[in-house]
Amino acid sequence: MTDDPFVTHRSLLFTVAYEMLGSAADAEDVVQETWLRWAEVYRAKVHDPRAYLVRIVTRQALNRLRSLSRRREDYVGEWLPEPLLTSPDVAEDVELAESVSIAMLTVLETLGPAERAVFVLHEVFETPYQEIAEVMGKNPAAIRQIAHRAREHVAARRPRMQVDRAQQQAAVEKLMAALSTGDVQGLMEVIAPDVVVIADGGGIAAAARKPIVGVERVAAFLSRAAKIPDFVTTSTFFNGLPGIRIDVGGEATAVSVVVEDGRITRIYAIRNPHKLGRLDLVADLRR
Repeated sequence: MTDDPFVTHRSLLFTVAYEMLGSAADAEDVVQETWLRWAEVYRAKVHDPRAYLVRIVTRQALNRLRSLSRRREDYVGEWLPEPLLTSPDVAEDVELAESVSIAMLTVLETLGPAERAVFVLHEVFETPYQEIAEVMGKNPAAIRQIAHRAREHVAARRPRMQVDRAQQQAAVEKLMAALSTGDVQGLMEVIAPDVVVIADGGGIAAAARKPIVGVERVAAFLSRAAKIPDFVTTSTFFNGLPGIRIDVGGEATAVSVVVEDGRITRIYAIRNPHKLGRLDLVADLRR
């Protein structure tokens, strides 16, 4: 056992960094940088270690986010967040499950660094504006304006997610059943008319470089994929929601879906091998 606040709040710090960056590898680097700075702090003068650590990790994540934003402009094809294997318990916390979902992180990627940081801290972790202002080096009024813009931006783009675990699981199981047999009719019954598939191969793994839109095109695409030899699907949890792991010839794909009114409206397929190193390691996410 240890009384070190960093150890106590490490999972929280990782979750903050991950939601700001969409990359577990970068989040881990930021948490390590936070530890190095925490080790140099005279802790007797720190009245609220949790808030202090969140400020450090936020500053480090902001620095990393600005450099990542420039690199992602040159990314090959669609960019999706790094998926995290999570326990079913995470799905029980509806707000956490929605905030770390692939769908939400994809929307957050469309925000600027400052807007993303303010949204994550205030909307997800309920950090007061005054504390965010101290982190960002701005006055509280400016932070409120940034938060307002970020909320409007996210509200206009976020899917009408159905985070009910049972309904999400039912849709995933129907999708898996249809995939296992290449059943085009079964696929068309579980996916919505305006369904969109977004795939991320990063220019390394084979993947559609533009979204595939519409029930007929998506059903045809999925049925062809399911006919590949040694196509194996496994039900699992990614980022707090039921998802599917697909293995073909030693290559994995993490599939996350958005369910609206009982049907799948978004399918996110992460195939970039650089983003799949944690598919066998359960992430500890906390708020």
